[in-house]
Amino acid sequence: MNRIVGLETEYGVLVRAGEPSGETWPARVKNHIFRQACLGAIDLHYRDYEEPPGNGGFLLNGGRLYLDMGHIEYASPECVRLRDIVTYETAGDALLLNAVRELHATEQVSFIKNNIDHYTGATFGCHENYLMRRETQFTPPVLGSLLTFLATRQIFTGAGRVGQAHPLAFDFDLPPSSTPVKFQLSQRADHIVNDIYQWVQFNRAIINARDEPLADYRKFRRLHLLIGDSNMSPFANALKVGTTACALTLLEEGRFPRGLILEDAVVSTREVSHSPDGPWLVRLENGKTIEALDVQWRFLDAAGKHLQGRDPEIDWLLENWSFTLESLRTNPMALVGGVDWVTKRWLLETFAEAEGLKWDDPWLLSLDLEYHNIDPARGLFFQVKGGKRIADWNQSVRIKSASYRPPNNSRAAGRSQAVAHFRESPFPYVINWDSIASGPNHTLIMSDPYETYAPEVSAFLREVKADA
Repeated sequence: MNRIVGLETEYGVLVRAGEPSGETWPARVKNHIFRQACLGAIDLHYRDYEEPPGNGGFLLNGGRLYLDMGHIEYASPECVRLRDIVTYETAGDALLLNAVRELHATEQVSFIKNNIDHYTGATFGCHENYLMRRETQFTPPVLGSLLTFLATRQIFTGAGRVGQAHPLAFDFDLPPSSTPVKFQLSQRADHIVNDIYQWVQFNRAIINARDEPLADYRKFRRLHLLIGDSNMSPFANALKVGTTACALTLLEEGRFPRGLILEDAVVSTREVSHSPDGPWLVRLENGKTIEALDVQWRFLDAAGKHLQGRDPEIDWLLENWSFTLESLRTNPMALVGGVDWVTKRWLLETFAEAEGLKWDDPWLLSLDLEYHNIDPARGLFFQVKGGKRIADWNQSVRIKSASYRPPNNSRAAGRSQAVAHFRESPFPYVINWDSIASGPNHTLIMSDPYETYAPEVSAFLREVKADA
């Protein structure tokens, strides 16, 4: 992949009846991870008005865990390889699950990696971050084509959901004229109301316009995406990140497919999601229609022509992108265990048929949530085994050490050194994505996320210790 990528995952929480308020459990788990398990260095300072000291901190694996509006959010470390970003995203699940087990609370609380609350209409996200060259020009035609790619990739990245939500914030009752949607591809589609916008809450866009590279702004810019679902399937996660990274490489190199600008990307996102049986037609600004599958084939063909052979990960991705698109057209059941919405729909249809349930039965809403339970003993996703190519990948990226060891080829490696030192140190510290500091006299700027900064961090820590 050879691109810095990071994922931010927000987790829901379910608490058994009779237990204290669920709002306390994210704080308990966060405190256990930092104070009892000692897997990170907790913040000693205000990060902003909503993040007081103790609200979260950086982890030994180079990532970050904190409370955001009452729920736990895990941000992966910076990853360069595709396998690494999938591995370190799943490491967030392992961190929370291990904490719950160590607290002997598996019968009381469950963390759910999904994006909706069926009962309040709330949504919480999986945000994607891709570092790009600063000189990349986001012209209107380029942005239009990128939005088309993002609106249509949900045919293999969607996590699936029962029912639908009104797209306007805090307006959860569907208009009387709406045709009820029994099941749809994406959990986030109904909550996306803009194509490009700066705010994150209440006006969610496909692309968040905030340009905050957390690196040298003269060299880098960050593409921040809000449209993606949280994937239980590592295979789907790899497709989501890998295909997007390939599309961005095509963009940077002037190889982007042309003539694929949607009439309305937000409307197309919702219409594709609401059509689990296809044919996933989207309308272009020139008045013509095209299938979402054909849009993705266009991007795949361009990636194959210009990127094939650059490295083994790209070749793996191109092969499995092709396999997935072909399977969606001819044999969707081949994607069970690999594409979340296909897997969830098959599970729920099988259960509903066996129990004689309709799609509006509350039982199905409950099972929808249990699909996303990160505990393998409870989560329905873990009860399904995909075909060999899918099962082998899903198993290969679950690496226990990713919870406490960083990637060895990014800035996360140096940050991890600082975390390991300061978590057991009496010295004051401030750790950020692009810097570390201790007291008024010691600051290390880490502006290139492709560098490990291991020697520089070692020297910095020696100086801090010498001046103590």
